[in-house]
Amino acid sequence: MRRLRKTKIIATLGPASSDPDSIEALHLAGADVFRLNFSHGDHKDHEERVAAIRKLEGDVGRPIGILADLQGPKIRIGTFKNGSTMLTNGAKFRLDLDETPGDEKRVSLPHPAVLESLDEGSILLLDDGKLKLMVVNVGKDFVDCEVAVGGKISDRKGVNIPNALVRMSPLTDKDRRDLDFALSLGVDWVALSFVQRPEDIAEVKKIVAGRAAVMAKIEKPAAVEALEGIIDLSDAIMVARGDLGVEMPIQEVPSIQKRIITQAREAGKPVVVATQMLESMIASPVPTRAEVTDVANAIYDGTDAVMLSAESAAGEFPLEAVTMMSDIAEVTERDPLYRSVIDAKHGHLEATTADAISAAASQVAHTIGAAAIVTYTTSGSTALRAARERGETSVLVLTPSLKTARMLALVWGLHCVHTSDAENFADMVNKACRKSFAEGFTRPGDRVVIMAGVPFGTPGSTNILRIAWVGEQ
Repeated sequence: MRRLRKTKIIATLGPASSDPDSIEALHLAGADVFRLNFSHGDHKDHEERVAAIRKLEGDVGRPIGILADLQGPKIRIGTFKNGSTMLTNGAKFRLDLDETPGDEKRVSLPHPAVLESLDEGSILLLDDGKLKLMVVNVGKDFVDCEVAVGGKISDRKGVNIPNALVRMSPLTDKDRRDLDFALSLGVDWVALSFVQRPEDIAEVKKIVAGRAAVMAKIEKPAAVEALEGIIDLSDAIMVARGDLGVEMPIQEVPSIQKRIITQAREAGKPVVVATQMLESMIASPVPTRAEVTDVANAIYDGTDAVMLSAESAAGEFPLEAVTMMSDIAEVTERDPLYRSVIDAKHGHLEATTADAISAAASQVAHTIGAAAIVTYTTSGSTALRAARERGETSVLVLTPSLKTARMLALVWGLHCVHTSDAENFADMVNKACRKSFAEGFTRPGDRVVIMAGVPFGTPGSTNILRIAWVGEQ
């Protein structure tokens, strides 16, 4: 099953889309990767979803990626005597560790590490930014605040802290249990929420130990400031615009999104744009014009994938949402302006043989009008370099590793096939021609450009570029 677009689609599974028939319909409509949101559902729910995806994968004969999205630390206030209270502008309000129900003067913030991270002048945003507090005094186990923007506040509302580096791990005890379980299920990607520093990624990668690829969700100002280091350590990046739009001025989110995409592409790391992309389709069979433009703009910027959250997980029209996103991508990529924009944002090559071969393959394929670039890969590094080129020629990835094929399902422009590795040079050429024909990329008489490494099966050894004719199959 060959997609008519190069941008990939991630669909979140949930109550509206978890039975095997729904998962199959979403995949056929365009979902390349399925997201398991560990903020919702229990382990049994996720296990059943993984089983359905893997069965579907066998039925359709295509590798399907699975992304486990960890919840991360949820900072919340405690409870109030009457369930809620009103905070007025200019009033004093204390946050402390006392779990006694609060009132209009104080409430519990049962996170010692958070209180220790606050200084005079720190800002706290409550209930998705509806209320704003400014710290005016810091005590041993409390902070006194002034209400900058008041309103009604009720039990256990969330707290965002935009201008402070919170000295706590992004992995909670729940996350550690969820991570162990997700890895036992064989997920392909793990997304880490509320990343603040490169060290957060290092902590997770040490636990994952190569069993899955790690994606950093950029949703805090501290992560934006440390973006280069986070990209270096991550396997992929997600522009998580929900909390990012709460913790930073919302009008800055578009430029930050473009910056993240640009830096990720420059580094050759896959990048995903997420949150509220087709939000209105939770309750409507058609999106707004602004949402369609939002999705298209991310595609013009060269994002590897766009993601549906509640639209496919809990909405009334999950199938329509995936279909619409796929249609937007196809139409956008057919626009002549798309190719000129993508080419204008080409990243700098590293001084390596593999990068040189990848760049040459794209140029040669364009010059001779090749029907496809065929790349052999074991670890995925060669395929990632091919995708980084954002070339106009289709890329067929042949890999002996099903794990690698599933991981690469998220990456721009890659059509992955799980197959045995080439035995020798002649087998490399013959298999490339056979598979490109079987997958619908070529016809007899077409030419293909082949990238591979000798000795075969050695990760990171890309050192061959070959042009071959496709004969009668």
